[in-house]
Amino acid sequence: MRQWSFFLCGRYLRRKRIVLLSISAVMLCCALLITVASLFTGFIHAFEKSESDYMGDVVLIVPEGFRIEDFGQLLADIEQLPTIEAATPALRSYGLLLTGPGQVRDVQVLGIDLSSRLRVSPIRDALLRQKTLPAEQISFDLPGKTAADLTGGFVGIGLVAGPDEVTDSYDMRQVEAFIGQKAVLTAGTPANADSQPDRTDAAPRLVRRVLRFTISDVIQTGVYRFDQNFIYVPIESLSSLLYPEQKLCADAVQVRLKKGADEEVAAAMIRGVWRVYAEGRYNWADYVFIGSSRQMQARLVAEFYKQLDMLMMIFGIVSFAVVLLVFCIFYMIVMTKQKDIGVVKSCGASGISVAGLYFFFGIVNGAVGSALGAVLGWLITVNIELIEKGITATTGLKIWKASTYMFDRIPSEVNWDWALWICLAAVVAAAVGSLIPAAAAARVEPVKILRYE
Repeated sequence: MRQWSFFLCGRYLRRKRIVLLSISAVMLCCALLITVASLFTGFIHAFEKSESDYMGDVVLIVPEGFRIEDFGQLLADIEQLPTIEAATPALRSYGLLLTGPGQVRDVQVLGIDLSSRLRVSPIRDALLRQKTLPAEQISFDLPGKTAADLTGGFVGIGLVAGPDEVTDSYDMRQVEAFIGQKAVLTAGTPANADSQPDRTDAAPRLVRRVLRFTISDVIQTGVYRFDQNFIYVPIESLSSLLYPEQKLCADAVQVRLKKGADEEVAAAMIRGVWRVYAEGRYNWADYVFIGSSRQMQARLVAEFYKQLDMLMMIFGIVSFAVVLLVFCIFYMIVMTKQKDIGVVKSCGASGISVAGLYFFFGIVNGAVGSALGAVLGWLITVNIELIEKGITATTGLKIWKASTYMFDRIPSEVNWDWALWICLAAVVAAAVGSLIPAAAAARVEPVKILRYE
């Protein structure tokens, strides 16, 4: 008899199209949460990856105001470690870049050794003119350069052109026109104490340094911070400009690890190499930072995750309406079809069986809705670029801007860990919404309902 009761109730419930409303609500809420979680975590992962790609897996950074001279031996010792793929020096500074009349931008200058930089970072893929050249042919020089020409340098694409407000893309003709043009970098370094004996204040006097160079290529990494702020010049040129009284120097070493290498283990090994190298040379050696690029951004990433948790909590509260909707739909079914429930119970079905059926159907409702929501969330996430472009073309509203979100492409990888938890929560929410209607169905008394039939 229990099988008959399930058959009758199942047949009835399948015919109630209003149940599709609750399934649709579960589906839309799941799709929303999965899309939001995927886009936000994709943004965080893209941020971490960009730092690792262009700044190295592990970095060695000296304290402010100090530099490493004769770093060739240090790089050779680091590259001898079994987990190291390559190491490259860097010299960092800030300044003003003049690319034309009235075109002045504040920039971050990076003095690099190009041959080793190509082994550490994917800078080759970001070059505009030399992207297709073999690594050994890439240089700061322009074809046909003579000895009298200025040294070459690379500039971020955002320093020579602005993206279109609607499409967020660059006019490549305008960008290419800057290749071969002259540029002027103005930087400053603290003057030596013995060159200003009459000064009694603690603040050092800055000495103006000017580097004139030719823009030999333009870099487009797709990362807003690099494209809008960075210029790259030979480390020899920047070192002789900023510290003419010193030998060739660097203030950072960026390291690429071999695939599968552990960052913490590699950092510990590099720390050991540094201690041996710095012993007797630098009294500030213990204050050097040696760690992964992820560690350097750990605080910022932690704040991103806090924002994600807050966003998911807000959307989760909004999605709690699923519980109320399931409750209203199932309770309406129970109240309007008490006679059918009475017939089923008079045929031998117990109150627990009837309640269990409604409860089970609530779980099925949540499972079907969450499965459809996962599919919809996946479709939205992987096609988010097309959706965003469609919205822009239709309304003229640019939703994703590189200047706001730091990248020129929207992350499109689904976070399946979050998706699993969201789907489980949807099933539980639908089951909770069906509890009270299930209890109401169990309390239906066939004698009272059918006495006038």
